[in-house]
Amino acid sequence: MKQDLSISLLISSGNGPAECTQAVVGILQLMQGEAETIGLNLDVSATWSKHGVKSAVIVVHGAGGDGFAKRWCGAIRWRSKSTIRPHHKRANWFVGVFQLTHSAVATTTVQPVDVVFERFRAGGPGGQHQNTTDSAVRATHRPTGLTAVARERRSQHSNKSLALERLQILMNAQATADYEAQKSDQNQLHTTLERGNPIRSFRGATFREERCR
Repeated sequence: MKQDLSISLLISSGNGPAECTQAVVGILQLMQGEAETIGLNLDVSATWSKHGVKSAVIVVHGAGGDGFAKRWCGAIRWRSKSTIRPHHKRANWFVGVFQLTHSAVATTTVQPVDVVFERFRAGGPGGQHQNTTDSAVRATHRPTGLTAVARERRSQHSNKSLALERLQILMNAQATADYEAQKSDQNQLHTTLERGNPIRSFRGATFREERCR
């Protein structure tokens, strides 16, 4: 059986204003769409705020995860007039995407008794060209609400085992992100964004990609 390759990423609005949390929502949606197109699975744990997502932990599953991460990691700019503060002159909002290296943070071991498994019919990653399967499994950890999905394998039993494994990976990634966020002086993830030097830039409500200037 193939090993489930995974990469953990953090999308962060840093200490930015509410508009940056809106940017995180848009970037997260773009990442999810790209992952589906190229046949990757994403498991997401998001921390919501009033206007958007403060930060989100993403676990990317699949052989193309390295390339996906390289395309997204770094500072990302969203150019848009504020809908929260219409008279605000600023129109450039920045978020950061960082790869998480799992540290020796004590995490809770996912117990099957705490997990609700649901079978569902899904086409899987790759969009309409992927064969539909009845054996896809969604695993939800009741104490935390975290959810992971597996749909690549042919049997429901195998997907159930894989979903449980992915749930543990997502929990570990979230614990790592929480740990980094608590390190006030050493924390580089949430407080250091290279504003003015984005690797990718998007514009407007539709998040249309444009050249970085």
